Amino acid sequence: MKDHVRAGWTGAVLVCGKCSKKLDGGFGAKGRVSLAKALRGEDGFGKGRKAEVGVVEVRCLGICPKRAVTIVDSRTPGRWRIVPAGADVEELASVLRG
Repeated sequence: MKDHVRAGWTGAVLVCGKCSKKLDGGFGAKGRVSLAKALRGEDGFGKGRKAEVGVVEVRCLGICPKRAVTIVDSRTPGRWRIVPAGADVEELASVLRG
């Protein structure tokens, strides 16, 4: 049995699932897509182990901002980001890429 699996991730973005559920979408062209799904659609981001940056939706992170979603970039764990509903996902992706 294997004890590990290789992944191409250089980092991971944790997206608060409770914030996403409260917004009921909030991102994308018509505002109907969750932040995690919208980020996974950007170049270099994905769900599988072959993505450059993994996007993982987690349980509540405990911040609970109004009309926004909390995310944590594993490469900068000391700085959590609050992304307001309707924010430009392309711009956010470019900031997260570094």
